[in-house]
Amino acid sequence: MIIKDIIDILEGEIISEGDLNHEIKTACGSDMMSDVLAFVKDQSVLLTGLVNPQVVRTAEMMDMACIVFVRGKTPDQSIIDLAKARDITLIKTRFRMFTACGLLYSNGLSGGCDL
Repeated sequence: MIIKDIIDILEGEIISEGDLNHEIKTACGSDMMSDVLAFVKDQSVLLTGLVNPQVVRTAEMMDMACIVFVRGKTPDQSIIDLAKARDITLIKTRFRMFTACGLLYSNGLSGGCDL
């Protein structure tokens, strides 16, 4: 699946555009960045309701190309600038995390958290 597909599936709005053709292999939904650091594998998209710079820094450390903010949350300009500098696509969706993860899963994206 590519980032463009994720945008379509989640009826997402692009906040900051990176490579929309980047392949995404897995998804991880979490508001706890420590869990993301501990359990994420492969090329994941991060779905979160947390809106702070740590989200972008975590995504960068895990080689993630895309962050989806759930529940319509919008990051402030400093977070957007940080993502742009790291070529990470930021998207927001009106869906709650459970629904957004379910939509991606039902469209073929596997879980990215390995427990």
